[in-house]
Amino acid sequence: MLNGACCRALTALAAVLIMTTPASTQGRENMAALAQLQAGRWELRELNNRRPQPPRSICISDPAIMLQIQHHDRPCSRLVIASDANSATVHYTCTAGGFGRTTLKVSTPRLVRIETQGIDRELPFDFSAELRRKGGC
Repeated sequence: MLNGACCRALTALAAVLIMTTPASTQGRENMAALAQLQAGRWELRELNNRRPQPPRSICISDPAIMLQIQHHDRPCSRLVIASDANSATVHYTCTAGGFGRTTLKVSTPRLVRIETQGIDRELPFDFSAELRRKGGC
């Protein structure tokens, strides 16, 4: 039998290892909402931009990147806060700096809405966007 202090230390170590596991290994198996989505060309349209921007087309190789769209080009670890069949909320922290919290809601396998906020390059960000699948890359 392990004593209480040893068990607490092992539990704390396990929590740290889970939180620092790269996002690619925490993946879609824990988030049913992401399992509905396919890689491909998606059109991103910001919803709360005061100066309307034209939608932009992005090639997404792994739909999980939608959870960190502001930090799409950085390795980040993710902690799943909530997940069900049609939505997921995660907090992520990037090794190169920055962090965020994103809620993703799947309307259909081709239409997703995200709400995200956090810090990027030492500046805050906060926006909502709609992503619509347009086809392959």
